[in-house]
Amino acid sequence: MSGPTVVIIGAGIVGCALADELTARGWTDVTVLDQGPLFETGGSSSHAPGLVFQTDPSRTMTRLARYTVEKYAELGCFAPVGSLEVATTPARLAELHRRFGFGQSWGVPSSVLDPAACAMLYPLLDKSLITGGLYVPSDGLVPAVRAAQVQAARATSRGARFLGNTAVTGITARSGRVTGVATADEEFPADMVVSCAGLWGPAIGAMAGVPVPLLPMAHQFVRTVPAGASDGLPILRHQDRDLYFRAYGDRFGIGSHRHEPMPVDLADLPGDAHPSKLPFTPEAFKQSWAAAVELIPGLRGAGLEEAFDGVSSFTADGFPLLGEAASLSGFWVAEAVWVTHSAGAAKAVAGWMVDGRAAIDLHECDLNRFDAAQLAPDYVRRRAIRTFTEVDGIPHPADPPPVRNVRVSPFHPRQVELGAVFGEAAGWERPLWYATNPPPEAPRPRDEWSARHWSPIAETEARLTRRRVALYDMTPLTRIEVTGPVAFLSGLVAGDVDRPVGTVVHTFLPDAAGGVRSDVTVARLGEERFQLGANGPLDVDWLRRNAPRGVAVRDVTGGTCGVGLWGPAARELVAPLTGVDVSAEAFRWFRVREGHIGTVPVTMLRLSRVGELGWEIYTEAQYGLRLWDTLWEAGREHGLIVAGRLAFDSLRLEKGRRAWGRDMTSEDDPYQAGLLPSGDTPPDRRLTCLVLADTGDMPLGREPVYAGGFPVGHVTSAAYGWSVGAPIAYAWIPSALAVPGTQVEIGYFDRLLLATVAEEPLFDPKHERLRR
Repeated sequence: MSGPTVVIIGAGIVGCALADELTARGWTDVTVLDQGPLFETGGSSSHAPGLVFQTDPSRTMTRLARYTVEKYAELGCFAPVGSLEVATTPARLAELHRRFGFGQSWGVPSSVLDPAACAMLYPLLDKSLITGGLYVPSDGLVPAVRAAQVQAARATSRGARFLGNTAVTGITARSGRVTGVATADEEFPADMVVSCAGLWGPAIGAMAGVPVPLLPMAHQFVRTVPAGASDGLPILRHQDRDLYFRAYGDRFGIGSHRHEPMPVDLADLPGDAHPSKLPFTPEAFKQSWAAAVELIPGLRGAGLEEAFDGVSSFTADGFPLLGEAASLSGFWVAEAVWVTHSAGAAKAVAGWMVDGRAAIDLHECDLNRFDAAQLAPDYVRRRAIRTFTEVDGIPHPADPPPVRNVRVSPFHPRQVELGAVFGEAAGWERPLWYATNPPPEAPRPRDEWSARHWSPIAETEARLTRRRVALYDMTPLTRIEVTGPVAFLSGLVAGDVDRPVGTVVHTFLPDAAGGVRSDVTVARLGEERFQLGANGPLDVDWLRRNAPRGVAVRDVTGGTCGVGLWGPAARELVAPLTGVDVSAEAFRWFRVREGHIGTVPVTMLRLSRVGELGWEIYTEAQYGLRLWDTLWEAGREHGLIVAGRLAFDSLRLEKGRRAWGRDMTSEDDPYQAGLLPSGDTPPDRRLTCLVLADTGDMPLGREPVYAGGFPVGHVTSAAYGWSVGAPIAYAWIPSALAVPGTQVEIGYFDRLLLATVAEEPLFDPKHERLRR
């Protein structure tokens, strides 16, 4: 036996896959426990239809699904029947073109078919209903129980053991670290415990004192009597009616999400051999059956051989829960993972456990990605219900969530008075634009999709930021207070932060392989006192995990607030309000000073995320309204306006500012991302600035980039550049193409947009406006 002692809770497909992946890496002291019999344990794996759809807006989720296909095909547990998603409305057909683009971006070949070609693939369809379809030949079916058995057998051959009918009753820990797992009859010592308990994940997490924010929910599934199906048929999705179909020999399996959401309390699960299969609710299935018969007329008159409401796990944002708990070392989770992503998620977690880092970016899936308010049961429930309803929907990236006003800055009342139209990010209400600002006299045309949750007022706000001065709410930016020797931060960040007090450094947190974990600003307020501007709870978690004795890491975001005051008139506005010398000579770029704005104690950072003269100004939340009112009143004579996130994104892209999580992740090194000059060995790919032909079409991110008709990369961020008079996109493309003047194309729904590689930054390349 080698490696640490690991106990995995749950012998469904995810737990078995993880045992297989860990033992393949040489960690053979692995025990897998399940409360049910092996291997049809009674969880979601036992009734899962086994569908694997690889195409997803998320590159990470697509990669997890691709590995699942590759591994289970190698193990003989995958039927590559392909998938066909059909459209019966123009909106759905447009969505299928968008999904085709995701496949091109992430390396999953597919094709958009006309109705006749759909009928050739699936002759049982009523093709008169169909406007087109998306065919993915490499999708297919996984028999979940069999896949679990095969992987368990491999793990067992390397030394793992599997124990069924062994319910976990407790998680033991000492000094903040897990020590084992208790059952009714035995205790299992462990260096690491991994919860792969699926819908029982919250109960296991509660034993460890770790919130596992998922909601068990039921959806309907039926299997017909013989009805003309055949095993070679593709998986069929009819998302306009929330249906999917798969063949079981000559029978159809039909799943429906069309019914009202059905959250499940664990206490209400039946105590039999199939606790995740609830009694069928036939009334709720009537509309679904009618829609199924309409699409496949051969189902008319067919009976049902089996019908149940099957329980599976949903999260607030639709992503799995992966990683080690922040509050209990050694306690890991791999929860809310469907069969589609099972092998991929297991591989990612196993690599993370063994190597200390995941081989692919998992920030969307990290257990610790949520703020404390987002762990509230009511929040999880309401957001997870929304996730369920969007399984077959056509969600827009900027659609507002159902739970609002969870986190608001102290400026919120003033923003409402000024007509703020809010978006949401990480629970924060964040102004997108302000209705009291006038629209331009001649707004530029914009396509219907990108015009959702957008306003031409963004042009006014962007232009007036460049011409006068604007006030931006920076409160949602994560602020971390670090106290202790500078050596701690010097060992974690890439830049030199051992600089004089009063200095600000923009740098990044590298991971062990040199990827960009996050980008941060580090302001040195004292010899051993620092304020970091970061990207969320994952940064706080990383700093705390690495903090030695004598270093304190505190998330101060909720108790503070801040504004960005940017524009040519920023100095004239702020100078009379403060005793701090804000002259260009005394308060240079990348410097920080503490003082007062009027009566408000503030920390002022000479930074600009939009490429203009100005400051980020922070204070305690109790002073927030006074800070806003002081600046707003003084700004009248300088033409001060308020501006929202849409203008901010336009200005940041004109200035070439990267946004972590969108433009770069841990999979990208700083040379590729343009954070550091590449030197003698240029990278093979680059984050590159593209200027688009102005057609009124505006990508939103994740669209494919083509060169010579072949997909070569993908868009990360895009916005109209009002100062440069053209749409801007940043995209990952091969370095050989990242040469100014090179022309490429961006796939946008069913059309191609011409784009040209440009030198960056597009605006003020000598940074003269920042330094004045």
